[in-house]
Amino acid sequence: MSRAVELAAVLESRDSLAIVCHDNPDPDCLASALALEAIADHAGVDDVAIAYGGEISHQQNRAFVSVLELSLRTLDETELDDYDAVAFVDHSQPGANTELPETFRPEIVVDHHPGDPIEAAFVDVRVDYGATTTIFVEYLEELGIEPTPRLASALLFALHRERLDFVRSPTRREYEAALAVYPEAELEALDQLYGSAFSAATLDAIGRAIATRQRQGSSMVATVGRTPETDALPQAADYLLNLEDVDTVLVYGVVDDAIRLSARSIDPDIDIGEALEAGFDELGSAGGHHDMAGGRIELAAIADDVDPEARELLTVVGSRLPDRFFEALEAES
Repeated sequence: MSRAVELAAVLESRDSLAIVCHDNPDPDCLASALALEAIADHAGVDDVAIAYGGEISHQQNRAFVSVLELSLRTLDETELDDYDAVAFVDHSQPGANTELPETFRPEIVVDHHPGDPIEAAFVDVRVDYGATTTIFVEYLEELGIEPTPRLASALLFALHRERLDFVRSPTRREYEAALAVYPEAELEALDQLYGSAFSAATLDAIGRAIATRQRQGSSMVATVGRTPETDALPQAADYLLNLEDVDTVLVYGVVDDAIRLSARSIDPDIDIGEALEAGFDELGSAGGHHDMAGGRIELAAIADDVDPEARELLTVVGSRLPDRFFEALEAES
């Protein structure tokens, strides 16, 4: 029995399903949720809801929701106990990248990120895949489900964005998945998504990252300061990675009451996920893939001796995070 058939079998015994995205969901997560919704509908699930935590602040992610007319709800307004099953897509660990507590246990997990094993009725975590979307495209093909133009467009855009237009370590599977959904995709919708505009807050954050960048060899660290938009950090990291002779970047900033980290590397000798975990996991949660990673550190973990009202990112932690990062990279090399 294929994994797709196993998933369908689990869903066939449920009348309702809540699909939980990770906080601040990106196209890979949202498109995966749409694909699981289609599979659940095919399996006869009557009631399906897609919920998320955090905010959708990246301009392309906001456009993704608007252009494709996604019906989403926040976790705050979703009573998960009312559903027969809860599924995690594009993440697997409760309490790590979701507002749900560590004690929460989903029934279904589909992901491509590395992490600790989790028990559930159905678990499919493939760390050798470049996108969770790729797994769902394979599910759809195995189950004989023809994606609608809306779903195909979502899947194709997600495949491109997750692997940055196939520049950042795609696998052959991502190309095959894109080819599979391309015929049904609406290219006009994709043009609208790629043409979405930056918000002022994101542009300000990228500007601060440019101004505060610190370089050591081919590696760079920068801060966006305090920002309301978590998605501004990976955008700043991607932008700085374009600098000549720079192959590894860490961007950090304060979002709400936590320090958020976003790292990128195109150096084949560096596993940025392992480097970030080694440097910061003891302070909070950090890790990711060979080429991209992220993390979250509560401010108290770095400056628990400082009055919370007096904390300033650049004075309290600005001199410590770059040193930790550069030391972790040296240990990796």
